[in-house]
Amino acid sequence: MKLLEDRIRKDGIVREGNVLKVDSFLNHKCDVALYDEMGAEWARLFAGKQVDKILTIESSGIGIACTASRHFGNVPVVFARKTESKNLDGDQYRTQIKSYTKGRVYEVIVAKRFLERGEHVIVIDDFLAMGCALNGLLEICDEAGVIVEGIGIAIEKGFQPGGEQLRKRGYQVESLAILNGMDAKTGEITFA
Repeated sequence: MKLLEDRIRKDGIVREGNVLKVDSFLNHKCDVALYDEMGAEWARLFAGKQVDKILTIESSGIGIACTASRHFGNVPVVFARKTESKNLDGDQYRTQIKSYTKGRVYEVIVAKRFLERGEHVIVIDDFLAMGCALNGLLEICDEAGVIVEGIGIAIEKGFQPGGEQLRKRGYQVESLAILNGMDAKTGEITFA
């Protein structure tokens, strides 16, 4: 998606350790008009798929998933929580994921009442690198008995194995910007 690639070139900041900082438009300060264009593109890429819900993970995935929902007929968005809360009640799906950027393990939780066996879901998230967060969400989907129609990613680090591994497992992964490489010294970003 050229619009997203151009925005990454303009406002993305490359840090050591293969970290791309896009907090000025994607995952801290939110460019809702850009989110809307992204949602429209995912709807085009997943056209013809049955979508009952969108599944994401807190917190960066929530905004893009909610905006994308409008393009999928305003389907509900369910997000996996990374923290316990007194408001969490009833039976829950739980799994552990490791955050690439934060370097820590989170337990993620989805209330069982929000994913019904046989439903069709699209999983949406902001980044795909190693695939840890997505694999956690896919474990929850398997346990819930929902059908994953596809995975929508804003930015995929194509030089890391997450996307390739998911595609080899048969998932339709639609990344709107795929990075071939990043150079922290020059700030250069190359796209697939």
